[in-house]
Amino acid sequence: MERDLSLIDEPYKFLKIVLNPDGSLTRDEEFPRVPPTPELASESANSQSQKQQALSKDIPLNTTNQTFLRLFRPLNPTNKLPVIIDFHGGGFVILSSILAPFHDLLSHAAAFASALIITVEYRLAPEHRLPAAYDDAMEAIMWVRDQAREINGCDPWMKDLADYSNVYIMGGSAGGNIAYRAGLRAMDADINPIKIKGMILNQPFFGGVQRTPSEERLSRNPYLPVTVSDLLWLLSLPPGSDRDHEYSNPLDVVNPKIQHLPRCLIRGFEGDPLVDRIKGLAKMLDAHGVKVVTKIADGGFHGAEIIDQGKLQELFLQIKDFIYSS
Repeated sequence: MERDLSLIDEPYKFLKIVLNPDGSLTRDEEFPRVPPTPELASESANSQSQKQQALSKDIPLNTTNQTFLRLFRPLNPTNKLPVIIDFHGGGFVILSSILAPFHDLLSHAAAFASALIITVEYRLAPEHRLPAAYDDAMEAIMWVRDQAREINGCDPWMKDLADYSNVYIMGGSAGGNIAYRAGLRAMDADINPIKIKGMILNQPFFGGVQRTPSEERLSRNPYLPVTVSDLLWLLSLPPGSDRDHEYSNPLDVVNPKIQHLPRCLIRGFEGDPLVDRIKGLAKMLDAHGVKVVTKIADGGFHGAEIIDQGKLQELFLQIKDFIYSS
């Protein structure tokens, strides 16, 4: 996903988006959208591509908002599975949960971690500014709760496979931000009988008006230059807000609920301009008594696991270890 360095100072072109007169965006998606795979493909079909790792299917979430869920399950589970509710990255503004890189990543993750993964197709900004994505995240959590309560029936995969006492919230980049906010919101909701056991925040996307040393040092990196981060916040925050809004910068917000958050796995790379903010979040959560597992790797860059197989394997191993460790 490395982009043209000559476009760093032209963030709209860098992101391949055009702002329309009505305030909406025209987005040029660089990856194909892929359909779900609810059944095992034939051996001949599998031999022509990567071997199928998991089954998947789409389920409507809110037809008015055109949001939906994509469920992933291992091919031959033998026990009840932990449930992971996932949110994709894209700065709240671009990308989709059903683009090929995310679909492939979650298919492999479901198989490798032996988990039932639910990824959320949430609404994007600026057409739907924050907190719209947070609202969609909570709606997804409540959908899982309703499945556990068997309200309006129950999806067969959820009924047969879901361990509702072992639920995790996960996201990468902006999805990590959404997962964090969803974890806070869930404490104010009646989510019984599901139990949220942990949050997995992979390179979570946060910001602030004051530049951090890592943002200064990596301001013109080819993966997430600060000009692009600034534009994403401009397009996604409530109108009139700056980057110190609590949605962007949670570090100075006094919130007593933070101490009651579940265990957190927080991942980052030293080569990511967000790394100082990621470390700051981990430090803040730890100071509030949250059990934090922090994994900051040397080198790397924002979104490295999308194109680096080694980083992808590290992600899978850390997710599996976090879920299956006490």
